[in-house]
Formats: sequence, C-alpha cells, structure tokens
Amino acid sequence: MADKEAAFDDAVMTHALEWPSLTAQWLLDVTRPEGKDFSFHLLVLGTHTLDEQNHLVIATVQLPNDDAQFDASHYDNEKGEFGGFGSVSGKIEIEIKINHEGEVNRARYMPQNPCIIATKTPSSDVLVFDYTKHPSKPDPFGECNPDLHLHGHQKEGYGVSWNPNLSGHLLTASDDHTICLAIPKEGKVVDAKTIFTGHTAVVEDVSWHLLHESLFGSVADDQKLMTWDTCSNNTSKPSHSVEAHTAEVNCLSFKPYSEFILATGSADKTVALWDLRNLKLQLYSFESHKDEIFQVQWSPHNKTILASSGTDRRLNVWDLSKIGEQSPEDAEDGPPGLLFIHVYFLSCFRVVSFPSVKWCCFCFLTWDHQVVKMYVFT
Repeated sequence: MADKEAAFDDAVMTHALEWPSLTAQWLLDVTRPEGKDFSFHLLVLGTHTLDEQNHLVIATVQLPNDDAQFDASHYDNEKGEFGGFGSVSGKIEIEIKINHEGEVNRARYMPQNPCIIATKTPSSDVLVFDYTKHPSKPDPFGECNPDLHLHGHQKEGYGVSWNPNLSGHLLTASDDHTICLAIPKEGKVVDAKTIFTGHTAVVEDVSWHLLHESLFGSVADDQKLMTWDTCSNNTSKPSHSVEAHTAEVNCLSFKPYSEFILATGSADKTVALWDLRNLKLQLYSFESHKDEIFQVQWSPHNKTILASSGTDRRLNVWDLSKIGEQSPEDAEDGPPGLLFIHVYFLSCFRVVSFPSVKWCCFCFLTWDHQVVKMYVFT
C-alpha cells in the first residue's frame, strides 16, 4: 500500500519554496511545447511569513504529458522519490508576485475568468485580484493594491468558493460563525449581499454545489454539515443540518460526477460520505488518518477517487470502487478503499489539488518544511 512499494509505477517530484504556503490551486491554463514530453501548468500559491512582505503567487510547473516515459535513473532510493523524469524536472518557476495584506490563508480563482483570484487574509477582509492587471514583480515598498475589497465578516477565515454556474458569486466562511455571499461589481469596495448565520462556531469551509447554482454546503466547529439554498429568504436556518462528526468539521467537497454525493473531513480523524437525498444517514466512514483532516478533494478525472490530507503528515487516496472488495492480504495494508498512502516525516500535509493532467495528483506540504510534492500515478 505504501508508495515505496510501487516506486516505478508512481513518481514523486519535489520542489522547495522560499516560504511556506497555506494554499495551492492549479489553474486551467496549460502550454504544451511542440515535440516535448512535458507541458507547463499554472499554479496559484500564497506566502505565509510573519516578518516579511507576503505575496499572492502565480507559478509555472513542468508536468509530464500522458505519454511521457519515466527515467529510472532519476529515482532516489534513499528518499523513495523521483526528482524528475525524462526532460521534466518538476521545478516551479515564479511568474508573478503580488503584494498581499498579511499571509494568504486561501486563494481561489473564478472558474469563468481564472485571472480573477479571491484571497482570505488574517483580517476580516476578502481581497480580489485580477493578476493580469498587476506587474510580474511586486511594488518594492510593499503596497498591497487589490482590485476589490469585500466586506461583511468580523474575523478572518479560510473558506472560499466561487459559484461554477453564476459568474462572480463568491462565498466566504469566517471564524465569526458566518458565511458571506458577495457579488463583485464596479468600485473598489463591495459589501456582502447576504450573510448566513446558522452555525454556532467557527465556519471552517464552504462550497457551492457543482450543478445547482443556488445550493451550497458549509461545515463548522459545531460539528455540523449544513446545506443552504440562496433562493430561501431565511438566512439563519439552513435547508438541512446534520451532526456530521464527533469533532470539528474542517472541510467538504461535492463530487463532480454525482448530483448527490459529497465528502467531509474532520478533527475526529475520519472522512465521511453523504447523500444529499438522506443526510440523516452517513453513507460511509473512511478511517485511516491518525490526526485531524484539513482537506478532502475529489478527482476531476476519475469518479471513484478521493484524496484526503491532514496534520498526521499523511496523504491518503481512496478508491470507492474498492470498498467491499478487500481480500485478507489487502487488509494488512489498510482499510477498504485505501488506494495509496504517503507519509512524510518532517511536516504536515495541508493542501491537495488535482491538475488537468489525468494521471497526476498534487499534494502540498506546509509549516516547518515548505515543500511542494507532486505525485504521478501512471
């Protein structure tokens, strides 16, 4: 089950950053040089440093094409990793750095216009940048000049979600127990259009449904999963509310290939599956993590693949199609459905993001060792 047992079936590329990042998201932009076995992908990052100027960062990464061949000579037996393969080094090149107010808690691009990126800050404000309107090198005097300030929260937070069906509709979550819906318009400052107040503790994450333009979900430290409909006039009572876990719920993700399925991750060390048609009953609970889970994300390329990561320094990749098919031999490697596990001994996994390469999963490490690790599943 461990990745070292499949060293030449899977590859790992690593790259050290100057500063840790709490956020990472692949952009859709891909450049494919003619005659090469790799392509250039854009990645959104953000710095996390208390003593120096922080930045929103746009970087390029070389990733192998679908038909690229691995070069076994680049395999590091001691680390159990590939430093690169073929003509691909996995190196990250910083293309754009934009001054930011404090560390970047999270950054997410607008699906309808990926040049527009919303960020959560250590303050209550949400900032919006159009990175095409900013120079590639930041103002040396440290001035932060976002294209838009969004007001509505009283404290900082992490949850950010752009509506994939309604351009410009942005949800944000906060430590002040609220969720704000903002619709950016002309001007430099925009107040929240609607504030949702159903949770009784820190709202950790929020996400729009991928198919229904008025539906979204939220999770919080009150251990609840809530679903909301923006068409409702009641902003203090969700459409549905369920006690989802036995500890704080840190993250959620709607399944791209299903209208009804979503996953949640919790401080109780479990990943839970839910069906929107009957939230009273948990579909399944994945149990393998040793500490709290901070992110879950479905693969956009495979309808049964789900990734989870947390403070136990583990990246787990689950295959729902394997549930119920476990042999006694497989049981020795882990619970049903656990397809892949990677343990890193120096820091903790915080972010998981799948790029547009069908067989590649990206994982990002933070805190004491600011290392980007890219896992390639062939």
